[in-house]
Amino acid sequence: MLDAAIKTQLQNYLDKITHSVEIIASLDHSEKSQEMRSMLQEIAALSPRLSFEERNDDAERKPSFALNRVGSKSGVRFAGIPMGHEFTSLVLALLQVGGHPPKVSDDVLEQIRQLKGEYLFETYISLSCQNCPEVVQALNLMAVVNTNIQHVMIDGALFQEEIKQRQIMAVPSVFLNGEIFDQGRMTLEEILVKLDTGATARAAETIDAKDVFDMLIIGGGPAGASAAIYSARKGIRTGIVAQRFGGQVLDTLSIENFISMKETEGPKLVSALEQHVKSYDVDVMNLQRASAIIPGELIEIKLDSGASLKAKSVVIATGARWRELNVPGEQTYRNKGVAYCPHCDGPLFKGKPVAVVGGGNSGVEAAIDLAGMVSHVTLLEFDATLRADEVLQRKLRSLQNVTIITQAQTTEVIGDGVKVNGMRYTDRVSGQSKSLELEGIFVQIGLLPNTDWLKGTVALSSRGEIEIDAKGQTSIPGVFAAGDVTTVPYKQIIIAMGEGSKAALGAFDHLIRSPVSSTNTIKLAA
Repeated sequence: MLDAAIKTQLQNYLDKITHSVEIIASLDHSEKSQEMRSMLQEIAALSPRLSFEERNDDAERKPSFALNRVGSKSGVRFAGIPMGHEFTSLVLALLQVGGHPPKVSDDVLEQIRQLKGEYLFETYISLSCQNCPEVVQALNLMAVVNTNIQHVMIDGALFQEEIKQRQIMAVPSVFLNGEIFDQGRMTLEEILVKLDTGATARAAETIDAKDVFDMLIIGGGPAGASAAIYSARKGIRTGIVAQRFGGQVLDTLSIENFISMKETEGPKLVSALEQHVKSYDVDVMNLQRASAIIPGELIEIKLDSGASLKAKSVVIATGARWRELNVPGEQTYRNKGVAYCPHCDGPLFKGKPVAVVGGGNSGVEAAIDLAGMVSHVTLLEFDATLRADEVLQRKLRSLQNVTIITQAQTTEVIGDGVKVNGMRYTDRVSGQSKSLELEGIFVQIGLLPNTDWLKGTVALSSRGEIEIDAKGQTSIPGVFAAGDVTTVPYKQIIIAMGEGSKAALGAFDHLIRSPVSSTNTIKLAA
């Protein structure tokens, strides 16, 4: 199953393990079991520290396999063949079970070790989901570090009966001890916050004790990361507060218009951004959400955790979020047929009829992608014509299992109390209400700026975007803004990066031109 190049690369990684690892497989006579056996035998042959064994045990899922350090159990299991996005999860699990230290701080490792109780995590994934590996890798690491924790990755496409029984319609879906724990992308730190109830209070106490920042950036997307780097390079005290480092880019599968890179993926770009930011003396405060800004000679930022920070200048780069339909039934059936990521959740609707709402590039790309796996796609667009690029429209119209409906206003998501089974829309020409029978609705209608916490303080446009001047200055002295949260047109990653750099330079110019006082004196690097 593995080509020569992958084997060579994998062998180099496996040279780093220091303990012998048993690969214990539970197989049946299915084709997938044969594929799994072949893959695991190939992997085991790459290192003398790996061994492969089949056991006719009572494992509830076949095919599946466990990774155990010889003489002990790691609690790591894969129910499915971890290829695609999950191949990295397998490689990391082999390394960590084999004794190679994870790239996690000692504090986080100790927090995992201190968790009390018994934890059985089950994570349902699709192999095309770019959000799933981070969750799988985090829980695998926890299972390696703490013997009270077990984790199994489950390929939803392979165990369709479980998907049906547990009514899973979005991935990743994580169950803990048989009950739903969470859905969607989660970092290791986010998982620990949910398990360790005292973590939020401890983090707030630490943040409250921090000194005044020369420049504080709110938001960890491309604009925020760029602003932090430009600020830190000036040698001033820089901090960055992020609800989720990487922002919307984490949910972007393919990026083909980032200059200097022919193609990359959102999570890879975010990883590079984070490494770049952390190569400077930047105080990164992740999993923190700003709730208010209080202007003054020192600008105060209040956080949801109850903590607050003070800074001499601020750059707001809180980005945007997916726009919702805001119709009856949408929230009721969110992750129960209503989805926002076709790449992640599309495979769960294989052979089923679905709708895509939105006729821009995102909507048309989603419809094209889904058409290859579902039985039928109905695309609904509010306007009289689609807004996507012509090349995408031509591709869409060439597909036999796609219906395009324009002048359609979505009015209701319909379900049976458990999952979506239809939707209603109004024909804007005739005024007639119509309905569709389907099992999934993918919402692709654009973005909303994350400015709810700023209303009444910073001047906003009619669309809720922060109004800025040519240097990124907002209506509050010392407060700048950048990226998708602002009135700057064309919401693109590369534009957000440039705007973040510009806002940081504008904020620094503000600092050095401000009257000298005891509160705004800055120390430049020698």
